[in-house]
Amino acid sequence: MSRPNHSLALGIGFGAAAGAAWGFVFLAPELARDFSPLQLSAARYLAYGLVALALIAPRWRAVAPRLGRPEWWALLRLSLLGNILYYVLLASAVQLGGMAMTSLVIGFLPVAVTLIGSRGHGAVPLRRLALTLALGIAGIACVAWQALGVPSEAPVADRLTGFLCALGALAAWTAYAVSNSRWLVRLDHVSSHDWSLLTGLVTGGLALLLAVPAFMGSRLSDHTGAQWGSFIGVAAGMAIVASILGNAFWNRASRLLPLTMIGQMILFETLFALLYGFLWEARWPTALEALAMVLVSASVLAGISAHQPQPAPEHGN
Repeated sequence: MSRPNHSLALGIGFGAAAGAAWGFVFLAPELARDFSPLQLSAARYLAYGLVALALIAPRWRAVAPRLGRPEWWALLRLSLLGNILYYVLLASAVQLGGMAMTSLVIGFLPVAVTLIGSRGHGAVPLRRLALTLALGIAGIACVAWQALGVPSEAPVADRLTGFLCALGALAAWTAYAVSNSRWLVRLDHVSSHDWSLLTGLVTGGLALLLAVPAFMGSRLSDHTGAQWGSFIGVAAGMAIVASILGNAFWNRASRLLPLTMIGQMILFETLFALLYGFLWEARWPTALEALAMVLVSASVLAGISAHQPQPAPEHGN
């Protein structure tokens, strides 16, 4: 296998691993439904910040001097967009509108990121991405048809609010994905793993501020011991699996793949979110959901094909 193809395969592997880790965050609001999205987000990122602090502390003296004011401001913006704001909105969307609807809306991330990335220097022309975008949209349409066709007991106002929260989460994460990928290209003096831990450190600081309004007026007696135990376990699990491992996998993939292809990797998050939802509901996917998975997978494969080097045209003598 040539070096470019090896990097491509490795990048896809890291992208899939990130999707598997991030899919868990769609299930977490269901596992901790007794707590608000604000409380869940604050607890998740406090735990993330503590774990990141413990991991980066031994190398702090080597890492800190490599960062200037622009890098710290970038970390602050990325932490707010891609972590705090994104997850408050996503958790609200899941609790108000359900996992299927939220997975559907977030599933548009590949389209949004790819469209933005296609304008970058050296990116694959948009016409070569037409097939992968069409397949991705077709897959998402199948999930939409399934989600909208199932009767719901939730009030219309709640479903609409949940949908708007999901759209907000989509916008926040699109901005994060594009900006983070570009920063990783510039930061040849900081490893992707250290950048992920630094993001966690800054996010933990923001979570401390978020915890004040999140838990103000809340008492231990408001929930049972079992509910608190489940809440802490879910928050810690998200911190380790989704934030530490997922972000590390994603940052590694971002350095190995072009921005337009990174957009395709986000499809794995949608696939795994759906898979975890099926396991949680103890059912097999419907025909439409299965078709959606096939179309989404085909979209990723079409994206990979679009990024293969094009053969040079042959010229006659």
